[in-house]
Amino acid sequence: MNYVNLIGKISSEPKFQVLPDGQRIVRFSLSTQEPYLDEKGELLKRKQWHRVMAWGNWVRIMEELGQKGIKLAIEGRLISRYYHTSSGKRQITEVEVNDLVIL
Repeated sequence: MNYVNLIGKISSEPKFQVLPDGQRIVRFSLSTQEPYLDEKGELLKRKQWHRVMAWGNWVRIMEELGQKGIKLAIEGRLISRYYHTSSGKRQITEVEVNDLVIL
């Protein structure tokens, strides 16, 4: 099963793109914070950044409401894509949005 559920803040301005087939997508970074206790018992937060991609109606919603700093809840799945550079094959893993709620 491939299921991702994240709550965080948009940490980069959304970037909109039109693919060769005419489909529109939006990509942005989402930061999440995970609380944990250190060895002294102090509560700290571990920050993570996630690449996020959405298409369909989510593009229109992100055009209207999405901006850096907005808090979101995202449900989706992980997808990986590959590309070639002069130094070899590279892989990018993103969260593809199935559902999104602006908090």
